[in-house]
Formats: sequence, structure tokens, C-alpha cells
Amino acid sequence: MRIRRILAAVIATAALTGLGLTGAATATAAAHGAPSYVTPSECKQGGGTPDLASNQCKGGTHDGEQVD
Repeated sequence: MRIRRILAAVIATAALTGLGLTGAATATAAAHGAPSYVTPSECKQGGGTPDLASNQCKGGTHDGEQVD
């Protein structure tokens, strides 16, 4: 009985560690990914204003992202 509890704890720890490493890898890939582009309508839906002269979204959730 004691061996089963220990084995279950080891498996649970390994599973949680694996999830943590996967999350860290995903966060790193997203931080160093390609620049983000939004459409003018996505910029407006996020509460911003597309500035077509500088090709950037001004304000809202997409502030500073390039408008494509």
C-alpha cells in the first residue's frame, strides 16, 4: 500500500513538472515570435484607432501593434 502511494506521488510530480516546462517553452516562444499584425477592424474592436499613416494601432488592447 505504501509503495502505491509513493508511486502515485512520483507520477503526479512528473506530470506537473512536464506541464510547467511546456508552459515555459510556450511563453518563451511567444515572447520572441514574429511581430504581431492586426487588421483595422481588429484594432477598432479592441478599442483602438488604426493610424494608417504610421501603420499602427493607437490605444486599446492592440496599442502599438502594426496594422496590416
